[in-house]
Amino acid sequence: MTALSQVNLAHKLSLYFVAGTMNCQSPESFREILLQAVKGGITAFQYREKGANSLKGEKRFETAMMAKKICRDHGVLFIVNDDLELMKAVNADGLHVGQTDGSLAFLRKETEGKILGVSAHTIAEAKDAVDHGADYIGAGPIYATVTKPDAKEPVGTGVFKEFRTNEISVPVVGIGGISLVNAASVIRVGADGAAIISAISQSEDPRKTSRELLLDILNAKRGL
Repeated sequence: MTALSQVNLAHKLSLYFVAGTMNCQSPESFREILLQAVKGGITAFQYREKGANSLKGEKRFETAMMAKKICRDHGVLFIVNDDLELMKAVNADGLHVGQTDGSLAFLRKETEGKILGVSAHTIAEAKDAVDHGADYIGAGPIYATVTKPDAKEPVGTGVFKEFRTNEISVPVVGIGGISLVNAASVIRVGADGAAIISAISQSEDPRKTSRELLLDILNAKRGL
């Protein structure tokens, strides 16, 4: 389990940038986009190198190490998506997995002392994740998204109230179709944070976009 308290983790997950090189205009632009996003105020970053044209082998490891250094230099949580061995190899802060990425009991044991995040589409999935020691839940997709070709149907913002009324006490982050237009709304209805992919990775000014997103999210949190 992570050494962070739920309150501290919820804060660190406020603006959660998720990306790999294939989400950027080019693999070469990934570093600059991440650096600008970090300078803009993202509080956590998930390295999700997955799908068509994703990096493999040594290139994947080197890119993960580079991303970790940028995050560590700026006090940003660094999470690896769905790759336990890579998480261990680069000594990331944690691992994020989906519903088909392996036994949660095994993964919790293998990530002792690290953050374990689990994607959940339903209350049953969320409860199972918490029962197995998940430190936070990634709920979604909240809105329709084209970033993940295999994404399920949007669950809508009502999922946050459903999770809270069913005693999901760990931090919950919304993901899927979240942008400057709706990030604050996601927080107002109960999310602890917003996970952003294309709104930052495809932005003409990732630093400015990240700064505006963080301001909206923090203002929404203060208004709760």
